[in-house]
Amino acid sequence: MSWFVHLLVNTVVLIVVAGFFDNFYLSGVMAAIIASVLLSIFNAIVRPLLIILTLPVTLLTLGLFLFVINAITLSLTAWVMGDSFVINGFGMAILAAVIISILNALIQKIIVEPMVKR
Repeated sequence: MSWFVHLLVNTVVLIVVAGFFDNFYLSGVMAAIIASVLLSIFNAIVRPLLIILTLPVTLLTLGLFLFVINAITLSLTAWVMGDSFVINGFGMAILAAVIISILNALIQKIIVEPMVKR
């Protein structure tokens, strides 16, 4: 159940980010759902490998390099989806990764956790 809630939150966040930036394009809600599923898979498989491989850099930057890793997984998702999910530039991917991380944390803390406690 928590994976489904996380998937739903991630879908909404991707749609919100796509609504604010011209360089971040999603063709529709179904594309956002597919992107959210792919992003979850890449975060489960690719992200841990990248974290291990870049551990010294991550430690030197006090964890800020994790945003670059998130941008890589986001760009990988866009690459796999083709024309239905487009991110123009790696800078946009980093900005989107930061915003997605912040929005996910806020939604989890403000909406999801209080609902689960009921």
